[in-house]
Amino acid sequence: MTGIKAAVRIEHPDIVLTETVAHDRTSSVRSVSEAGTDPTSGKFFYRVESSDFPRFEDGLRKDHTVGEFERVIETGDGKAIYSFGYTDEAKIFSPVISTENGVVLDMENDGDAWIFTVWLPERTNLAALWDTARRHDIDIELLRVNQYTSLGSTDAGLTDSQREALLVALEAGYFEEPRNATLGEVAAELDISQPAAGGLLRRGIERLIVSSLAEESDRPD
Repeated sequence: MTGIKAAVRIEHPDIVLTETVAHDRTSSVRSVSEAGTDPTSGKFFYRVESSDFPRFEDGLRKDHTVGEFERVIETGDGKAIYSFGYTDEAKIFSPVISTENGVVLDMENDGDAWIFTVWLPERTNLAALWDTARRHDIDIELLRVNQYTSLGSTDAGLTDSQREALLVALEAGYFEEPRNATLGEVAAELDISQPAAGGLLRRGIERLIVSSLAEESDRPD
């Protein structure tokens, strides 16, 4: 499946959770895409990182875009998954993307605005996003746009497992010189065998090299 992948920055005080993140500047919020963000479902799930969850929740109570909320899972290290209900005052941008037959690949709040990463069938579909933003006085900025060939993989053709393995290894210090973590420690963090972890890292690195360095004619099938 072809199309485009675009990153769009959207800012307005009535965009959901904007007030909360401004209240707790240590927090970052990202959508849980596998849980869905259908505005008719009534509940929306987000991954939250914060050094002060009581302050974050104080911001939720003061946020005019948020109704009921619940800390569903706390995973430790200042990370949790929350569910939220939106008020009628909340501006929700994802429906216009769905209307254009697009898919929201990711949503992340950068402290002042939301960064939407979206897939759209054609570049011309971006015009509908700008039309909606203009009608609702929403500031919108196109950060980047490029061709996209697969909805089933992450950037550079990485699978979700390869991306997770690379990020875990990076955070653990596996790529430092000298190494601060062994392959066994990375495997334990991923809860998989050491050979499986090594395979994910090798294939992930290969895909990154192919995507960023190799010429089109040099890329393997």
